[in-house]
Parts: sequence; structure tokens; C-alpha cells
Amino acid sequence: MNYVFDTSSIRSLQHFYPRVFKSIWDGLDGLVAKSELISTREVFNEIERQDVSDEVLAWTKNHKAMFSTPTGAELLFVAEIFRIRHFQGLIGAQQRLKGTPVADPFVIACAKVNQATVVTEEGWQRGGKSLVLKPNAAKIPNVCAHFKIPCIDLEEFMHQQGWTF
Repeated sequence: MNYVFDTSSIRSLQHFYPRVFKSIWDGLDGLVAKSELISTREVFNEIERQDVSDEVLAWTKNHKAMFSTPTGAELLFVAEIFRIRHFQGLIGAQQRLKGTPVADPFVIACAKVNQATVVTEEGWQRGGKSLVLKPNAAKIPNVCAHFKIPCIDLEEFMHQQGWTF
């Protein structure tokens, strides 16, 4: 199975210190090496602009090849996402005004075109033991649900890998 990581999930990795959780980082490296863990250039651009740990920033820079430039097919799918007025909210007013990178539609398009699962921490709320979509939100899980693209959070990703600590 292939996975496309969103910025929020990469940021969340900073809580798993590489010296302590070495097996997580080794597992991620292995998936990247097999091209089973990918992302998009816009995620890399967001990470560079955000306040993340030195370890996460170094890891993303050491794995820059996993952050691909959107293909023509991905750009066409981004346009399809934005044909739905509600999903235009994926790009916030501040982001439009400031011209800051916006990865969300590109992450979704990358997963759609590559038949992959999106991994994001965005737009979920805990419903007992499971994740539940925040209703009516212009968030990655809602867009994925609309287009029938698998979408999970980092915990479920680690569970699917069979990683335990």
C-alpha cells in the first residue's frame, strides 16, 4: 500500500524523537526507499516555513526526492476538487493574501492519481476509539471521503504498518 503524507502528519513526527523511537524513523526510511511513502512539493514548502523540530526538518531535507512536483493529472484533479464550492475553503483567506504554500489539495490529488492513502492529522475528531469526520468541514478527510480516497491519521498508519512500541 502507498501513502501520501500531509504536513500535519510530518509535523507530528517531531514528538517521536529519533534517538528514542529509532524504529519509527527506520520504518519511514524504508517506506520512502521503496517509494511507498510519498508527498508533494507543497508539503515540503510548508514544512520549511513552519516551526518544526530540527530532526523533522533534517529528515525532510534528506528525503527531498519523496516530495514530487504535481503532475498534469494531479493538477487536473486539483481543479476538480475546486469545482465544488465548499472545498474552495481548503485555501484560507490569509493564505491567499500572503501567498503562502497550500498543500492540502495537492496531497489529495497526489493520493488520487497514485492510488494511495492520505495520512493527515487534520479534520478528525475522536469518536470513542475511532476517528470521525468533522461535519461540513473543508478539510482533507472530508474531501477524501467525497472522492472515495482512503484517509487515515498517523496512529492508524503506524497500526497498518504493524509497528508497536
